[in-house]
Amino acid sequence: MTQGMAEKLTLIGKLAAPYGIKGWLKVYAYTDPMNNVFAYQPWQIKRGGQWVSVKLEAGKPHGKGLIAKLAGIETPEQAKEWTGAEIYVSMDQLPALESGEYYWSQLENLLVLTESGELLGRVDHLIETGSNDVLVVQPTAESRDQTERLIPYLPDQVITEIDLENGTIRVDWDPEF
Repeated sequence: MTQGMAEKLTLIGKLAAPYGIKGWLKVYAYTDPMNNVFAYQPWQIKRGGQWVSVKLEAGKPHGKGLIAKLAGIETPEQAKEWTGAEIYVSMDQLPALESGEYYWSQLENLLVLTESGELLGRVDHLIETGSNDVLVVQPTAESRDQTERLIPYLPDQVITEIDLENGTIRVDWDPEF
């Protein structure tokens, strides 16, 4: 895999603890619905500083979660070596979005600016609240203050512009709030 490939990958889940005696692993999925994590292949996992392409032999729901069987992993001991590994896939494996729609991973790490150009910080992650998603904005060394902000992801109301090329989000948001 080329060095630049990591920039085109998106995180879709994480391998958790070994399951059973045949090398299966529990999977924590960041996809919605969660079993979509199995739809995107191959998985890319960073091991020892190198990207490894991993083939999924099988994946299925189990209880309230998911379990997966990776090719070449046959024992709980082998599975344990993969515990905690994050699962990535190439962005071009994901379905194309309508204009104005974004994957969460595209919004993470963008700088958040007010309409007047004041830097509020950088998007650390998003949270789902039920009514709307929320940007968790962490301060940077250059931001106006060192306050963490929770900004509702409401396009055309609070979010006025998303510029992926320049890595910025403009918000109609009172910095005092």
